[in-house]
Amino acid sequence: MRRYGLVALLVVTIGALLGGGALYLLGAVAAADIAWAVGTLAALLPAVWWLVSALWRGRLGVDAIAVLALGGALAVQEYLAGALIGVMLSTGQILDDYALRRARRDLTALYERAPRTARRYEDGTPHVIPVDEVRLGDLLLVPTGETVPVDGVVRRGVALLDESALTGESLPVEHPEGESVPSGVVNAGGAFEMRATVTAAESTYTGVVRLARETEADSAPIVRLADRFAAWFVPATLLVAGLAWLVSRDPVRAVAVLVVATPCPLLLAAPAAIASGLSRTARHGVVVKGGGALETLGRARTLVLDKTGTLTVGRPQVVDVVPAPGRTRDEVLRLAAAVDQMSSHVLASAIVRTARERGLELPVPGDVREEPGSGTSALVEGAKVRVGKARTASRSEWEETQRARAALDGAMTVWVSVDDAVAGVILLRDEVRGDAGRTLRRLRSAGIDRVVMLTGDRAEVAESVATVLGIDQVFAERSPADKVAGVREEVRRATTAMVGDGVNDAPALAAADVGVAMGARGSGASAQAADVVLTTDRIDRLADAMEVARRSRRIAVQSAGVGIGLSLAAMIVAAFGFLPPAGGALLQEGIDIAVILNALRALAPGLGARQRVSGRTDALLRRFESEHAELRPPLESIRDVADALTSPPAPGTLTELRRVHDFLTEDLLPHEHDEEERLYPAMGELLGDSEATVTMSRAHAEIDRLVTRLGRHIELAEPGGPHPEQLDDLRACLYGLYAVLTLHFAQEEEAYFSLATSGRD
Repeated sequence: MRRYGLVALLVVTIGALLGGGALYLLGAVAAADIAWAVGTLAALLPAVWWLVSALWRGRLGVDAIAVLALGGALAVQEYLAGALIGVMLSTGQILDDYALRRARRDLTALYERAPRTARRYEDGTPHVIPVDEVRLGDLLLVPTGETVPVDGVVRRGVALLDESALTGESLPVEHPEGESVPSGVVNAGGAFEMRATVTAAESTYTGVVRLARETEADSAPIVRLADRFAAWFVPATLLVAGLAWLVSRDPVRAVAVLVVATPCPLLLAAPAAIASGLSRTARHGVVVKGGGALETLGRARTLVLDKTGTLTVGRPQVVDVVPAPGRTRDEVLRLAAAVDQMSSHVLASAIVRTARERGLELPVPGDVREEPGSGTSALVEGAKVRVGKARTASRSEWEETQRARAALDGAMTVWVSVDDAVAGVILLRDEVRGDAGRTLRRLRSAGIDRVVMLTGDRAEVAESVATVLGIDQVFAERSPADKVAGVREEVRRATTAMVGDGVNDAPALAAADVGVAMGARGSGASAQAADVVLTTDRIDRLADAMEVARRSRRIAVQSAGVGIGLSLAAMIVAAFGFLPPAGGALLQEGIDIAVILNALRALAPGLGARQRVSGRTDALLRRFESEHAELRPPLESIRDVADALTSPPAPGTLTELRRVHDFLTEDLLPHEHDEEERLYPAMGELLGDSEATVTMSRAHAEIDRLVTRLGRHIELAEPGGPHPEQLDDLRACLYGLYAVLTLHFAQEEEAYFSLATSGRD
């Protein structure tokens, strides 16, 4: 409705201005004055209403000057100036409305796609129900083309999902059985079944929609600064106008001062720039809860990070299942997965996925209770099963052995107990995100001075991750209460942003100056407590959001400052009688348009630290990144074969060596050679330096050398197996290959593959 009213006002004021001009040219001066007076009055009436509304809300804005300028023009019979002010005012309001609507368009698109219904199985048949009726544990069917109604776990089939509404990612993402899927994404493949892990109100997409509806631009401190500015600008304007009138005894000079002081730059520039920044972050898959949160994010100097699912990929793999004496591996895994299928935690997803891969049937648990930072318990087949951290104060020799093994392997431990007795432990390992190192470097260049890891995981695991990423300080084995205390301590030192993804992170997120939730696979509680939600499972989006926040604030201050500076200069000129009201109105109109267009620059990408990746290069990056994911697991077999080399060699040693060599020559080397021929030239072009990939090429040469050496050892070992004098060099060759390949893969993933999609707008 406001939009149509503004359009009508613009039509009336422009019509009055043009009509009066035509009459003036025809010699009907009196009629022209009447037309211009009508246009002035048409603008004055809504301007008075806007002023009264602002006063009613307790805000004396600078729009009071616009009312005085319009009224003054009528009083001194400067009708042309009044008509010009009317057009200026209506044009400014239209531009402001367009800027805010354009900036909020990306946010509006989020909640327009919110799921409304779900297909729940009842008596073996799916029935359409309102999404609000979905309950924890419900079995749902998601047909092709429909939206995933709530967060859940794939129960049957493979989910091929279009996640562009949340992430901006154009290519579908595949989720196999046992993997978590977020709500609000579209099924781009065949129908699949899923088990709901939360209700609709607690789902990821509902939290994103809630944040989108709450997002407003006018709550930012820079916008509130405009109101504080008005406290002295309005009296200063009236003083200059009064002095001009008093000294010259000409009221027209006073009106001219009021005309050029009409402060559209201050009224419109800050909200437009901040709203544009909110829109820009939404395009990056980041929803910011209001302009205040956006600006606070831009001012952050300390970054506190959770580890699992934030700095690590959030897709941990089960390394081993170790049963306690009297239990079996499958029994422990089955009980743990039965409980964890009702949890959205990333470790739970890994355990459920492994159980399904092994063909284990999972019973439906009852009385499920999740304790943030501790674990989940439930009744399974009449027994109380608890999955999570160890609770027993006294530790048996068996438990200490498992802890020692986990520490050596850098693995996470999930303890499983049945009726309060330890039944076993599940060991998991989670790789560091390929984009984590690059993201932290970008954040430091954007103004972050201190990076802290705050995690509930063991110190050995946390320290190993922190060493790789260059984190300043690590606080490990922290409970949710300890995390809150740690965040509050950092807040006392500097403006602090906290990033987390689990239920246990929600209190800490609320304690930070600005909380950032990994909403793509994080909990609804953390998304609700946060000020910023990363709807995509990429931490590099945080660096994008921070760059946008800083740029939006800089543009808002620049637009308002330059606009007001020009207005002040024009006021002085008008006070000395060198600028008549009509000329001042035209000048102010030009200032307004320039300032608003400058504020809208916040909608465009800035010249940030991210490299802009072409579609061809992006396709190459995606292809080789996918091949990396397939080649990584077999790398472990190289180390396993080296570990198994004994003197004298065991039977089958030569067969294992041939198997490793076949993998290297048939799968890995073609991948490396293709990278050398196709990817590296593209990266050199992107980085603007043909020598930028020379260190990676040197690693390829070393890999070729070691594979050739391994092949020669195998030839020498034919047909009976390796000779004793070969064993030491064989071990060195295999361990060397494993070390070089592991390091090389990590370097490529951080330096190159993290650019895929993150560098495209």
